[in-house]
Amino acid sequence: MRDIIGDAMTEPTFAGRVSRWYEQHARDLPWRRPETSPWAILVSEVMLQQTPVVRVVPAWQAWLERWPTPAALAGSSPAEAIRMWGRLGYPRRAVRLHECAVAIVERHGGVVPDRLEQLLALPGVGTYTARAVAAFAYGQRHPVVDTNVRRVVCRAVAGEPDAGPTTRPADLVATEELLPAEPAAAALASAAIMELGAVVCTARSPRCEACPVESTCAWRASGRPAPAGPTRRPQRYAGTDRQVRGLLLGVLREATGPVPHQRLDQVWADDVQRARALAGLVDDGLVEPVGETSFRLIGDGPPAPVAG
Repeated sequence: MRDIIGDAMTEPTFAGRVSRWYEQHARDLPWRRPETSPWAILVSEVMLQQTPVVRVVPAWQAWLERWPTPAALAGSSPAEAIRMWGRLGYPRRAVRLHECAVAIVERHGGVVPDRLEQLLALPGVGTYTARAVAAFAYGQRHPVVDTNVRRVVCRAVAGEPDAGPTTRPADLVATEELLPAEPAAAALASAAIMELGAVVCTARSPRCEACPVESTCAWRASGRPAPAGPTRRPQRYAGTDRQVRGLLLGVLREATGPVPHQRLDQVWADDVQRARALAGLVDDGLVEPVGETSFRLIGDGPPAPVAG
């Protein structure tokens, strides 16, 4: 991230204490370095959605080596984006990132826009990603709210153990109220609060003794009450349609041309589930039929002939 040290480092506020902690303890992640381009930050934010940092770092480095600019990616096919995405998970993100690159070239001359409304208008860029790019790439003052930020703010300010499964408008308001007025300091504070939730104020094993705001944390003061509802369990993967989709995509990624239906039939024994997973890939714009008997990654070659 850019060198955006500002008022947050000296103010004796929540943001100031967290920002000071961040400067001393933040992980050395490549997209946080001062020379990182807005495009590289955008790619990192898309890759980090529901994917651990340890898996993202090598994928991000390989992606930027191949496509260092939006124009470079826009000049490739969506099929190549899916191949490069590999097993990072949720491959629809690769297609949306390709669509985003095309839009940046067509609408903004190949430069990632710095205005929030323009970022929000890009394909696949939602509330979180747009604000993250505006803050971390351009040093602007916006509440950047992910699961980690919601948990920190909910615990430290409201004294609640859990912020719920989705981001609400109230979460944006509560987070913005904690940010310094100066944009660069606010951007730093946004990164700091997120990092605190990722490595200290974690969901299952918070390390309160290492927290820079322990003395003022409302959740800590109330005895760290547990969530009232049932704990969410990790989603099962083995045997699900998601696993079958991954197996089908694996075959299609490695292919150099259309893959006959018979080859895909070998991936999974359950005909009904396999057909459902394949149809889902087509519906999601990841795979397209070629004639009546074959399939390929979307855009992997000349336009597919229309069946019938």
